[in-house]
Amino acid sequence: MAPWLPTKEKYGVAVWNFPRTKEHHLPLQVGEMVHILQASEGWYCGYSLRNRAARGIFPASLIRLKGAVTEPRGVEEESVVPAEMPTVQEITTTLREWATIWKQLYVAGQTERYGQVKRMMQELMEQRSQLLSGTLPKDQLLRLRKEVTGKMDYGNKILALDLVVRDEDENILDPDRSSVISLFQAHRRAAQTLTQRMQEETSPQQRAPGHGARGAASPSHNLYLCVRNFVCHIGEEAQLFMALYDPGEQRIISENYVIRWASTGVPQDIELLNNLKVVFTDLGSADLKRERLFLVCQIIRVGRMDLRDSHSRKLSTGLRRPFGISVMDITDITKGTCDSDEDKQHFIPVHLVAADGDFLHNMIRKAVEGKDINHKGQGLWVSLKMLWGDLSQVRKDHPHLVDRSTAVARKLGYPEVIMPGKLGGDKPGGDVRNDIYLTLVQGEFDKGSKKTQKNVEVTVCVCDEAGNVVQNVIQAGAGDTLSSHYRSVVYYQQRHQRWMETLKIAVPIEDVHRTHLRFTFRHRSSSDSKDRSERIFSMAFVRLMRPDGTTLRDGEHDLVLYKGDSKKLEDASSYLSLPSERSLSESKLLSGSSFRVSGAAPALAVSTRDSFQISTLICSTKLTQNVNLLGLLKWRSKPSLLCGNLQKLMNVDGGEVIKFLQDTLDALFSIMMEHSETDVYDTLVFDALVFIVRLVADRKFQHFNTVLEAYIRQHFSATLAYKKLLSVLTQYVEQAGRGEPCEPLTRTFKALEYIFKFIVRSRHLFAQLYEGKEVAEFQRSLQRFFLALNRLMESPLEGPTLLSQ
Repeated sequence: MAPWLPTKEKYGVAVWNFPRTKEHHLPLQVGEMVHILQASEGWYCGYSLRNRAARGIFPASLIRLKGAVTEPRGVEEESVVPAEMPTVQEITTTLREWATIWKQLYVAGQTERYGQVKRMMQELMEQRSQLLSGTLPKDQLLRLRKEVTGKMDYGNKILALDLVVRDEDENILDPDRSSVISLFQAHRRAAQTLTQRMQEETSPQQRAPGHGARGAASPSHNLYLCVRNFVCHIGEEAQLFMALYDPGEQRIISENYVIRWASTGVPQDIELLNNLKVVFTDLGSADLKRERLFLVCQIIRVGRMDLRDSHSRKLSTGLRRPFGISVMDITDITKGTCDSDEDKQHFIPVHLVAADGDFLHNMIRKAVEGKDINHKGQGLWVSLKMLWGDLSQVRKDHPHLVDRSTAVARKLGYPEVIMPGKLGGDKPGGDVRNDIYLTLVQGEFDKGSKKTQKNVEVTVCVCDEAGNVVQNVIQAGAGDTLSSHYRSVVYYQQRHQRWMETLKIAVPIEDVHRTHLRFTFRHRSSSDSKDRSERIFSMAFVRLMRPDGTTLRDGEHDLVLYKGDSKKLEDASSYLSLPSERSLSESKLLSGSSFRVSGAAPALAVSTRDSFQISTLICSTKLTQNVNLLGLLKWRSKPSLLCGNLQKLMNVDGGEVIKFLQDTLDALFSIMMEHSETDVYDTLVFDALVFIVRLVADRKFQHFNTVLEAYIRQHFSATLAYKKLLSVLTQYVEQAGRGEPCEPLTRTFKALEYIFKFIVRSRHLFAQLYEGKEVAEFQRSLQRFFLALNRLMESPLEGPTLLSQ
């Protein structure tokens, strides 16, 4: 047997029970700390910190080593001090102490106290993980330490344990290094804090435990996904596209999470090994109510046309070819009917492509209804967990799961609540969203002069007005880098192609009006020499912005395909003046017709036998698809149309107004402030404001009450608005009091709460700016309003009728 030698590893924790079966064995229980003295062939010799007098040997495989600092004590003795931060050490000690009492509570039948201690221990373990993650900024770390120490002190109090006295940084005070007076003051502070905590915990409004309560209260939900491993016999590089899928609507509802997998069986970026994490965010209560929800993965290999091709001839490489798909029903996890745990692993088998006509999207549709398959061990291992709150809250609550390296995949659409200054606001550092999602839907291509159908590859790029490719504005999905071109999957010899590939276009807001999408089509050959000789055979394009200043409409677009010289197909001056969509140009699309670009230039002909459809979805908090709303937001560019634009606002879809809530309110109060010397627009602006407030009061947009409150409190800055709002409101009440018809007053009364909140906030800002001036004038205006309101209520007809509504 090898000799026993001193070891550098001095400190560890038992992760498995070890019974004493021989005289020299040291019995250990899970969680027991050991001081390691010597090592030999997979065994350690040492003692437990519970009983330093008893020494023995124990298997090294049962010990998880931890960092520690060794301090000599005498000639042959030493002590170990854990390298963990003091708060983590204290949590560990507290949990061990509580665990013993917790078991006693169970035996004694004190179920209520038993459950309370259990929840506190679980929360402490979660917070301990956060402290150990090392990802918290300094201010959050300090807040978390205060919360942890408060929880431990409260637990010690209800379990009749000693009160721990701490300094201002939440560290335990050393009585040998502290004066009696400082110890007394610290003890008094701790007792006061603990008394306050006891009162909060026993109040009837304390927060209900469990994630269900948090999930019900939060309008924002997130799904955390960690890919543990991917095992598949491909032999080439692969790309994994993971997303959420609704089988009822037969569509993907989130951005893709992209993993690039090397042929060696590990991620291409080796730093992502064991760190393949993503959060699917912006999920609302409506998403959780979907009848079924699936996690899907599309697997695309990158290499030869056919894996069976031999290497006897030089083959074309770099082709994106379909390989298979994986699907998992996650309905129970998202609905909360089964617990989600970041440590539990789920296996998702791979459905392999069986024929050339197997389009990945069709395979997903069939797989969600299918039965078990013979996967031969090929598939994905993943962990899933539901997280509640918006992304900033999730990062704060779960820093060990969601850190800076975690990818974020957003929903294809807007979240249920768009907070001001966050989405749609101009707050510095705010998340102003301007995402354009493009889906390559399908196409049909004639084989032309070829004997077989073409292997069509679509290349997407974003170009400016001169035809230059805009660099690095295309993203295949979350976790992937930006690129200048996107190449589609190539399906082998299919006349009808169905890609259903979604990518994100991230063009700066100021450049959207001068950019367009260009699609070029090329036949790909399996032979490298033939593939190099293939040229672009067709082209399509579409502008991102319409002539009226609104963005491209959401939904499907049937694009016109042009054919001609390959160089001309990439020359913007040859095609930008031509129609881009069939619906806009059917009268011109006659068989064999062509459009003459310029006098001597060769023509581009319409490819009448081919077709190509795309779908777009614009999620922008700055670019609208509604021309009436655009006219109001950009009112300064055409002030002569301001009256009409204010009136047209009432006809804009409520959902569109809500998306641009802060910008719309800013525009209304800017109009009011910049026309403070006249009352021409006062009534129109007031009516528009009432329209918006009533929208927010609608049950459909009830979550936006908090948004409106936040706007009034943090972003509203119109110091003179109170004068005009109070003036119009008084006019309406006086008019109704005189018996004259006043149809807007009924709507106004339903929005009265927020009208007065704007008035009060505006007056408060004015008083701060001008040191309390015009108080008497404000009081007279209020008095006039309330007198008019009294007269209205005294009216035998109008008052009761209005108030009953």
